[in-house]
Amino acid sequence: MAATVSSWSEKKVGNPRLPPAQPVYVLRGHQAQIHTVQFIRANTRLITGDGDGWIVVWALDSKRPTAVWKAHDNAVVGIAPWDHNRIITFHSSSHGRDNKLSVWQLGPADEAAMDKILPPADSTGHRRSPWLLHMLDVNALNFCTFASCYEQDMASRMIDRSGTNGDLPRPVLIAVPNAIDSGDIDVFQLPTEKRYFTVSRDMSANTGMVMSINISSEAEKLQVIAGYESGHTMVCRRANARSAWYTVYKSQPHSQPVLSLDVVPSQDCYFTSSADAIIAKHPLVSSNGTVSDLKPLKIVQTKHSGQQGLRVRSDGKIFATAGWDSRVRVYSTKTMNELAVLKWHKEGCYAVAFAEVDPPISSPSGDGQESTMAQELVTAKMSLALKTVQQERNEKAQLTHWLAAGSKDGKVSLWDIY
Repeated sequence: MAATVSSWSEKKVGNPRLPPAQPVYVLRGHQAQIHTVQFIRANTRLITGDGDGWIVVWALDSKRPTAVWKAHDNAVVGIAPWDHNRIITFHSSSHGRDNKLSVWQLGPADEAAMDKILPPADSTGHRRSPWLLHMLDVNALNFCTFASCYEQDMASRMIDRSGTNGDLPRPVLIAVPNAIDSGDIDVFQLPTEKRYFTVSRDMSANTGMVMSINISSEAEKLQVIAGYESGHTMVCRRANARSAWYTVYKSQPHSQPVLSLDVVPSQDCYFTSSADAIIAKHPLVSSNGTVSDLKPLKIVQTKHSGQQGLRVRSDGKIFATAGWDSRVRVYSTKTMNELAVLKWHKEGCYAVAFAEVDPPISSPSGDGQESTMAQELVTAKMSLALKTVQQERNEKAQLTHWLAAGSKDGKVSLWDIY
């Protein structure tokens, strides 16, 4: 269930003379540590995954669960949306067996048939699962989660050929550690479930295992960014389907494994965090040739080791990290100054997520489509009295600048800042 704590404004977060900020809501439902959190459907839903394999989908307007099921036997370490009616989950097992990437059919209409009862204390209660569309055997021995992006050239060809995508899912690329050499990266395509290619590690450096991945696509161009066990980070690119992969950037700003990385929306830089206390800002060059003399744009010694789950907000202005010391820290992407330290959890935090800033307003059902009626009301600035209570609640939830944090204590805190 959701527990209301209090609401704090932006001024109170950054003003040291006022009491510390508190979360607006605390979502209590998991019995195990939270490993991943993700906003979907224009901020109408928040998905959380825990160490026992349970998934909970929360409605942001009511702060109540709309779907609960046990997706895997062990920790869910990654979640991502695929269009408006599919959910990708990534399961990691410490004993090295049954590492799976699964795709579930879960649109707004599917939620009505799902169980809403939260995981029991023993986590053995049966729950109805969504329709399982795909399952891939992958390497998750190093607890590195997957990365995904839409295959832009294939999606464009589908639209050009038919004029509309209809109900067909857009092809998506999935990047995971290689099944044989955990320093390499495999890229699969869904819905074909085929492995498209492997991005090999740079043999000139002893990088160790891949610990964090990002993948992006623009027309036929692909880019893969990786963080490694050694503290290295590399950027590899491929110009088209017929060309080879080449490294455009390599750096080792960290002395410990890279725990997380994320790219700013403008695609001109990215950030890495590590088990050490360093957060680094790296350039993303547009050159098609190999670039070896680039250095990190900035390296900050934060004096707080173990910051992971780094995420950049959709407007590119701030990013946040989840700390082993139970703090969530918010930084400026421009200056890398620490803007806020959010302390509420008593145990370490493992994951953070930002809601999308200024998303398209969706209907109260949360179907991920723009509501013509809501848009007309906003444009005409009609009175709130003309809206239903549900519309008001749904719009408020969508437009709030949420920051969600998942912790070892099994709770998810929701903050409204900046």
